[in-house]
Amino acid sequence: MIKKRTFGTSASKLLIAVFFLAAVIYPLCTLLFKLKDADLKKIFSSPLVGSSIVHSVVVSLTATVISVTLAFVLAWCMMRTRAKLKPLFRVLLILPMLVPSISHGMGLVILFGANGKITRLLGLSNGLYGFWGIVIGSVMYSFPVAYLMICDILQYENAAPYEAAAVLGIPKASRLTAITLPYLRKPLINVFFATFTMIVTDYGVPLMVGGSYKTLPVIMYEEVIGRLNFDQGAVFGTLLLIPAVLAFLADIFCKNRANLVVTKPFKIEKSPLRDTIATIIPALVSAAVVYPIFSFVQLTFAQKYPIDMSFTWHNIEATVDKGAMSYLGNSIIIALGVSVLGTVIAFISAYLTSRVPSKSTRILHLLSITSLAIPGMVLGLSYVLAFKGSFIYGTFAILILVNSIHFFSSPYLLFYNSMSKLSGDLEAVGATLGVSRLHMIFDVFVPTLKSTILESFSYFFVNCMMTISAVSFLANAFTRPVALMINQFEAQMQLEAAAFVSVAILAVNLALKGIIALIKHFTKRRTRKV
Repeated sequence: MIKKRTFGTSASKLLIAVFFLAAVIYPLCTLLFKLKDADLKKIFSSPLVGSSIVHSVVVSLTATVISVTLAFVLAWCMMRTRAKLKPLFRVLLILPMLVPSISHGMGLVILFGANGKITRLLGLSNGLYGFWGIVIGSVMYSFPVAYLMICDILQYENAAPYEAAAVLGIPKASRLTAITLPYLRKPLINVFFATFTMIVTDYGVPLMVGGSYKTLPVIMYEEVIGRLNFDQGAVFGTLLLIPAVLAFLADIFCKNRANLVVTKPFKIEKSPLRDTIATIIPALVSAAVVYPIFSFVQLTFAQKYPIDMSFTWHNIEATVDKGAMSYLGNSIIIALGVSVLGTVIAFISAYLTSRVPSKSTRILHLLSITSLAIPGMVLGLSYVLAFKGSFIYGTFAILILVNSIHFFSSPYLLFYNSMSKLSGDLEAVGATLGVSRLHMIFDVFVPTLKSTILESFSYFFVNCMMTISAVSFLANAFTRPVALMINQFEAQMQLEAAAFVSVAILAVNLALKGIIALIKHFTKRRTRKV
């Protein structure tokens, strides 16, 4: 029985490892081997390439500092105060995560472009393009992720040291430097690198509002999509791997070693002034988040932006006639396929690495989190180079595979952390009673981790609906996701149609979030009855 268990788990580990070698390592190696065909001297001697690298670093650092600072303030308001309307703010503050980054750029064009609402209202001569346009769009796109990460950090902070410091009469300023900052230092490094990587590898916002201020992802997009220059694209892709690899190393070496078990939760006392400020700040940020989305809705039904804003159904009808519903169906098919495949593989991988320790476990764990270090654009290009001409190229299968890998690491770590917290004696008890691992998984682990499974499914689905980076190089006329239509309509100056596509993606993601919330609610009610 023991030999059978050992053989089964070893075979499963080998199968998962082969999957990652074929789906991650092989495409990445293909991309790196392509560098030998590129004229590196010519590429790096180009002033445009040099300036785009500098632009990417400067704009990303600026946006990251603002984004992480804003996220910290919002997380503090939600976790350390008695601010009002918290449930509403929790929904509104994550809305930017439910639409593509290019939609945030389009929102800035609608509001602050040359013919934008606010531009015309204030009588400005120029729109918000270039450096500050990219910074603002990038902050809108990235701060919700940083906010959720910091909220997760703060909920595990122990209140006992603060209470001890208060009893000893230590001033609040000293508590900040002696307790808070040391606790947050390592996790915040993680948040900073993760946010920086999101921004520096994004091309949606710079493509919409960058103007002549070119960043490296935009140059890569233009070379590969516009000129089919895969050699130069491979060089830019390799450069974009550098910050992502640094973030990957930071994630490994800057883990918070503190005990994650909260020995004493925070008891938040009333403070009228503090709580009022903590309500105003999320309210202002929520308004800034909702207004561009409201502009999408308004623009969807506008006769001709910005000349005639009267109501019409024509934009929706014209967009549907161009195949929007078919492409939306493609997106849903891809998202469902990725959600099922990704969740199953993430669950199995996490079980093998957290519950079946062996010499190979560390290798499998590293393979499972490797995709953290690969930006979507780089992964998409590597798939083009690795699988062009194969039987899966140009099919839904390759889009499902690339998205499963692109978004794999976060759900995997979610499962890994959840399974690590369960009792280590479960398998031993099962073996003593003659219960197979398969029965243990379905009878114990799956019911226990229902909430985590739903979160994983939701994460894969929402991100697949709005991603444009990994799939932009791989989709064709038959498999094209609806998010790519935003690029097309924007290039044709059909902002009304692009706005409708953004609203459609948001509606589908909100519907999925609502379904997941209902399932969780009824599951909790059933558990309480039992």
